[in-house]
Amino acid sequence: MTTGKINVSVENIFPLIKKFLYSDHEIFLRELVSNATDATLKLKHLTSIGEAKIEYGNPKIEVKIDKENKKLHIIDQGLGMTAEEVEKYINQVAFSGAEEFLEKYKDSAKDSGIIGHFGLGFYSAFMVASKVEIITKSYKDKPAAHWTCDGSPEFTLVPHDKTERGTEIILHIAEDSLEFLEDFKIRELLKKYNKFMPVPIKFGTKKETLPLPEGSAEDAKPEEIEVDNIINNPTPAWTKAPTELKDEDYKDFYRELYPMQFEDPLFSIHLNVDYPFNLTGILYFPKMSADLQIQKDKIQLYQNQVFVTDNVEGIVPEFLVMLRGVIDSPDIPLNVSRSYLQSDGNVKKISNYITRKVADKLKSLFNENREDFEQKWNDIKIVLEYGMLSEPKFYEKAGDFVLYPTVDEKYFTLTELKDKISANQTDKNGKLVVLYASNKEAQHSYIDIAKEKGYEVLLLDSPIVSHLIQKLEADNENLTFVRVDSDHLDKLIQKEDTQISKLSEEESTKLKTVLEELVPKATYTVQLEAMDSNAAPFMITQPEFMRRMKEMSQTGGGGMFGMGNFPEMYNLVVNTNSNLATTILSTEDKSAQEHLVKQAMDLAKISQGLLKGEELTAFVKRSFEMIK
Repeated sequence: MTTGKINVSVENIFPLIKKFLYSDHEIFLRELVSNATDATLKLKHLTSIGEAKIEYGNPKIEVKIDKENKKLHIIDQGLGMTAEEVEKYINQVAFSGAEEFLEKYKDSAKDSGIIGHFGLGFYSAFMVASKVEIITKSYKDKPAAHWTCDGSPEFTLVPHDKTERGTEIILHIAEDSLEFLEDFKIRELLKKYNKFMPVPIKFGTKKETLPLPEGSAEDAKPEEIEVDNIINNPTPAWTKAPTELKDEDYKDFYRELYPMQFEDPLFSIHLNVDYPFNLTGILYFPKMSADLQIQKDKIQLYQNQVFVTDNVEGIVPEFLVMLRGVIDSPDIPLNVSRSYLQSDGNVKKISNYITRKVADKLKSLFNENREDFEQKWNDIKIVLEYGMLSEPKFYEKAGDFVLYPTVDEKYFTLTELKDKISANQTDKNGKLVVLYASNKEAQHSYIDIAKEKGYEVLLLDSPIVSHLIQKLEADNENLTFVRVDSDHLDKLIQKEDTQISKLSEEESTKLKTVLEELVPKATYTVQLEAMDSNAAPFMITQPEFMRRMKEMSQTGGGGMFGMGNFPEMYNLVVNTNSNLATTILSTEDKSAQEHLVKQAMDLAKISQGLLKGEELTAFVKRSFEMIK
């Protein structure tokens, strides 16, 4: 029997381990199962190169609860250890690893956002155990060893009669950690952290019904047998080559990752690179909602098939955190705070690779089946538009596949759109004017006027569209986007042939004075325009610049002087060539004149969806009285 003292240079390391990241006590199981997996895979390697002259077989890891004796067992059939190796790897290497880890993070661990916590290793067992035993038998022809430590620096190491190869770790669960003796808790942790570990993990048994042999009697009962309950999938889809997988395999894996998700993903992107870093994974485009926040934290980060975190900001480009799936890389540093990730060279390369891979996949989907891509556009556009704004490398490639749909559900790339509208929608200054609507129903009358002139009107309705068109205008000379209701059409696309007003200058001044007395100055600016006599007499528009700045301010960034809080401002555009303008001007009765303006104003408001509440009730009542 050997007894000894672990060399402690950090004062009271066991209490520190006990307290370390209090809410994360559960990671002890991940660490111990990971160690068992490493021991198993190392043995596999040694047998494959002929260094271990033994039968590898079909080893598994078993996790067992002994509730009565308050013990938790983690058993593997890996390479095991000799007494000398226990002395070296447990008393020296593992301990110094835990010691170094804690020394580095004990003061800042709770708030530094350490994303992985790998490195605590074997000694994380003392987070939940008052005593830990190791019973281990090496694959070498050496006696088994039994190590015991009660959380003080003292340990004992004695021979043991274990004959089977591998290691059993026994945790005597402490009184404040009895939750880890509950089946549901251990099952939940194994599912969370070890669901895709590369070695089968047994947790209890389950009943399985055998199929009846052919020719069985009608009343024959199928036989039930008890089998190991293997809780993990050791060969998840991302560990396979893309050539081994069909579309259905990707969908099946999506359902495995997200059992509560009933809709299939739109498409998947298989990541697989081994230079200049190692990374595998599968990303899925789910159907997107307009809410940018709701989709976050759905990508899971693994290291060698061990779950690390589902908060991948800083690793995955920001615009892709709304996707779902798995990324597995041994090259992402885990024992660092998130602020370090921003400057880590490997992480930047990984982020750039993912951006490029996603862009290439989108381009190939667009080229292979444009019709299908167009049908999916509304479900993916928010991610792609956000990507264009936030990732220069993605923006460079986006011209090949980003679409601009019209209100008639035709889809153009920006290049195609320019070719399509250049003949008809170039103004007198040589500027190409792209008309767009944000709501097909609310802006219907404005869209209708534009279509009568043969103009194309885009439907751009995502919440970040103001930011996007600002960027497109900056990068495309002589291109401007204007919402179709931001002014009357002849003003939006000014051609040489301007209309002549029926009203003299004096009449126009008089009309403007009458209108300004009756129209609320705080909200509306009166604007007289000579238009076609058939055009609407009154039209409400919202200036493009003001509205765009306000929208940009509300969705973050770009709003000058805090415009998000500005009250809504509109133009009241009055067609001086309309019969109504002449009638208002010639009506002597002030009350009748006011009635005409009020009715026309309310009709203009209705076309913009601005007439609501009390005003709408009064308008309806007044209109019924007119047709009695």
